[in-house]
Amino acid sequence: KAADIIGLYLKPPQHAAIFCVDEKTAIQALDRLDPVLPLSPGRAERHGFEYYRHGTLSLYAALNTATGEIVGKTADRHTSEEFVAFLADIVAHQPRHREIHIIADNLSAHKTERVRQFLATHPRVHIHYTPTYSSWLNQVELWFSKIERDVITRGIFTSVKDLRRKIMRYIRCYNSEPKPFKWTYRNIHRRITDATSSVTVH
Repeated sequence: KAADIIGLYLKPPQHAAIFCVDEKTAIQALDRLDPVLPLSPGRAERHGFEYYRHGTLSLYAALNTATGEIVGKTADRHTSEEFVAFLADIVAHQPRHREIHIIADNLSAHKTERVRQFLATHPRVHIHYTPTYSSWLNQVELWFSKIERDVITRGIFTSVKDLRRKIMRYIRCYNSEPKPFKWTYRNIHRRITDATSSVTVH
């Protein structure tokens, strides 16, 4: 499974689109009770630790590995139906006859009968599941780390609606100058060999 996914990164099928897909669940709309005190000479940024919790939402994201663009969607719940609806959004953003390869983890919501039905009716969509405990293989996790730092961790959200608005605004801003990740695998102690060839990926 790992070699299959790395192969999509290194030698993607011609004219196909590769998307890394995952969900960031239970993002909290936290409203700080105390104002953030900004950086000052010799002193780090400070903020209080008391919050008002307005609720949560989930963020579905698909990273186009060739362009770096993000297809994003927020949802109130994290279900297989929402996942299938997001797959439909990805398909809608692509030309009708283009092959689409989806890299996703082994979450049960990604392998339901509803997902299988969607794939049966969309034969040009192919899902490649990462091995267990191998989230590092999915490039969208790098983007999730970025939005966590840039928006979520230090953000102030007056409602779930405000959280949704700021997340989607960030995605639009990010897509104005997208950059694909230069992904490499450098762990020399764990080699992944493609069974179809003698090539070893580091």
